[in-house]
Amino acid sequence: QVQLVESGGGLVQAGGSLRLSCVVSGRTFSSYAMGWFRQAPGNEREFVAAVSRSSDSTNYADSVKGRFTISRDNAKNTIYLQMNSLKPEDTAVYYCAAGIMNWLRSADRHYAYWGQGTQVTVSS
Repeated sequence: QVQLVESGGGLVQAGGSLRLSCVVSGRTFSSYAMGWFRQAPGNEREFVAAVSRSSDSTNYADSVKGRFTISRDNAKNTIYLQMNSLKPEDTAVYYCAAGIMNWLRSADRHYAYWGQGTQVTVSS
C-alpha cells in the first residue's frame, strides 16, 4: 500500500512563494517517478511537474517553467514543489502522484497513486 500526503498549501499574494511537500509511505519510494498535478474549479486536472526516480530528469508544464522547481529526497520519502513568482492563475488544489514508468510522463493515467490534495490560493 502506497499512501501520499501533501502539505504546505495556503493563501499567498501574487509574486509570493510557497513550498509544497508530499510524504510517501512504503519502502519502495525510490522505485516511483513522482509528479505534481493541479486542478482549479471548473477545470480538468493538469500536469505541473515530474521528477524521475533518481532525480536525474525533471519535466515541467510550460505555464510553470522558470517559476516552479520539483525535487525529491529519497532518504525522507518526500518530494517538494518550490513555487515562486506565484500568479492568481496558479490557484488550484495541488496533488502529488506516484507511478512506475521508464521515462517521465505528463498524463495522469500513468500515475497509480495519488494524495488527497492541498489548496493553494494566490490573491491578486
